[in-house]
Amino acid sequence: MNAWLPLLVLFSSLLPGLIIFFLKEEQSRIRIVLNMAGALIKLILVGSMVWGVYHGQSYEARLPLLPGLELALEADALALLFIVLSSLLWLVTTVYAIGYLEDSPNRSRFFGFFSLCVTATVGVALSDNLITFLLFYELLTLSTYPLIVHRGTEVARKAARLYLVYTLVGGALLLLATVWLYTLAGTLSFTPQGFLSSLDEQHYGALTIVFVLLIIGFGVKAAIAPLHGWLPKAMVAPAPVSALLHAVAVVKAGAFGIVRVVHDVFGVTFASSLGLLTPLAVVASVTILYGSVRALYQDDLKRRLAYSTVSQVSYIILGTTIVGPIAAIGGIVHLVHQGLMKITLFFCAGNLAETLGIHKISEMDGVGRRMPWTMAAFTLGAFGMIGVPPLAGFISKWYLGIGALEVGQGWVIGVLIGSSLLNAAYFLPILHAAWFKAPPSSWPQERSFGRKETAWALLLPPVITALLVLAAGLLANATFSPLQWATFIISLEFSP
Repeated sequence: MNAWLPLLVLFSSLLPGLIIFFLKEEQSRIRIVLNMAGALIKLILVGSMVWGVYHGQSYEARLPLLPGLELALEADALALLFIVLSSLLWLVTTVYAIGYLEDSPNRSRFFGFFSLCVTATVGVALSDNLITFLLFYELLTLSTYPLIVHRGTEVARKAARLYLVYTLVGGALLLLATVWLYTLAGTLSFTPQGFLSSLDEQHYGALTIVFVLLIIGFGVKAAIAPLHGWLPKAMVAPAPVSALLHAVAVVKAGAFGIVRVVHDVFGVTFASSLGLLTPLAVVASVTILYGSVRALYQDDLKRRLAYSTVSQVSYIILGTTIVGPIAAIGGIVHLVHQGLMKITLFFCAGNLAETLGIHKISEMDGVGRRMPWTMAAFTLGAFGMIGVPPLAGFISKWYLGIGALEVGQGWVIGVLIGSSLLNAAYFLPILHAAWFKAPPSSWPQERSFGRKETAWALLLPPVITALLVLAAGLLANATFSPLQWATFIISLEFSP
């Protein structure tokens, strides 16, 4: 059973997705049952693996791929952190997408690719070697493209083409680096503390180039500046897709890939000895500040959130590049915290667009009085991004700052302070306008939901994820909190 569980986790979203492709548009009840059943089954299976790994069980599935290479899946601690996030947020995003697309065309196509996208994301998390990672990573690219182009407008087609160009070029660089790495090391299996430190010094130059290629390849999806150009354009996609891109799938998969490269391919100590981590830390810091500055000048709400993602995801990379366990914990746990906060914000942005026709920040005056629950959830997400205690974002930034000081990297404190001030500068005016300014006489395009502020399927998901943002901070010391699990992961990396 331990060998079957990783495969079952994959098939829990793959099979419903394949069936949904063949459903007619009017078969909405069957589609909803398949979506919800797949999401719930996946969450139960993942929960059983978390319990097993916590008690010393191992879950592996291996299939021959090429001579000397396997399609290898393993549920290690880092994989489970990402899978729990993906599975939980897939469930709430499925509820949200059902409500959001209730009267839209091509729903079977949408939910089919939606399920494939989640399958690819879980495959990325479970990958036990670089070649398996690459296969699922490219499947993620191909399954996400139809979601971005879903609306079928010319703007959507241009955004999707740009996304495809960026990600396919990044994928080609990853393939080149993977093949090169295999010729040098003879293995691609992820190993705690890396598998390259035993190579001779004559290979160090080649390893440096391979590292750069890997970081560029993964950095495209992670939206590292200047490789981020596709992300703001992709905001033309429906709100559930935006939430998926930023919190669960594409952007997070890129950051997860960089974490794997640093921790399980090169190893933090070896990568540092080659002088590779300091330049990456500088790039991450520049991206953090650049994304925040660009967010300041966006009136379109989703574009402001997109540039916020450019900034926030690089916290994960920054924590990974600081050679110390506390900062590494801050980077790893932000993988979860950023997902919870950002999906909340995108859900709320979708609610404003679908209920009142609000797309711009300049249209949000007084919207808190009309949609108090939505804006309460948005407020928690925004405060979390700023780093207000005791929310999830504060925990991430605290560990990054303390960890940087622990290893004498005090300059990181300046980056964190600058970023937090910029976060406040682009979120607080939104909250002030929404809660304290007078509402207009009419909204751009209001839909009536009776006495409710919006449909329950649109309102429940952001309320749940906003409460999780609060719980991740208040319960940070609980046994199964993201912080404690991240601590467990990093203990493997820095153990003797």
